[in-house]
Amino acid sequence: MDEDERQWAAWRRQPALEQEWIRQNNLMYGGLIGIGIVFVQPFLTASSLDLSAWICVVAFSVAIPLLAGLVLVTYQEAFMRRASGSKLVTVAQSVAVAFAFTGIVSGFWHVTWIAGVGVLVASALALAVHSAGYSKLMYRRAAHDAAASDGSDASTDPEP
Repeated sequence: MDEDERQWAAWRRQPALEQEWIRQNNLMYGGLIGIGIVFVQPFLTASSLDLSAWICVVAFSVAIPLLAGLVLVTYQEAFMRRASGSKLVTVAQSVAVAFAFTGIVSGFWHVTWIAGVGVLVASALALAVHSAGYSKLMYRRAAHDAAASDGSDASTDPEP
């Protein structure tokens, strides 16, 4: 591990940053549960389901309980003011979000295939935008904190 990776690893263990991740995860899990409930509702009374509707229902039948469990975990994490660090929680996060995403795409695909493709493309773009913005904010902040610890002029906030 090089020096930059060590600094990044140490910086991301900051309690305030961990608390923010817990808040963001809780918001995401609740939102995905809401989306899942709205998407699955019309299919519950349908006499038959096409493939995309079936995938949507099955995906959300897996995602919603996992997301509900993760909401409970994030409340406990917020209460304890630290992330659990459990590998099982990490796996559940990945599985729940992947199944919820599958349910969303297949739900839109059920309406029309172009909407499903639109969600896929827009999601990839949103991930790239979030990654670029997050990286820019975090690395700039880490550099600012490193300069402050070196005794450099760190009296101002990092550039916006």
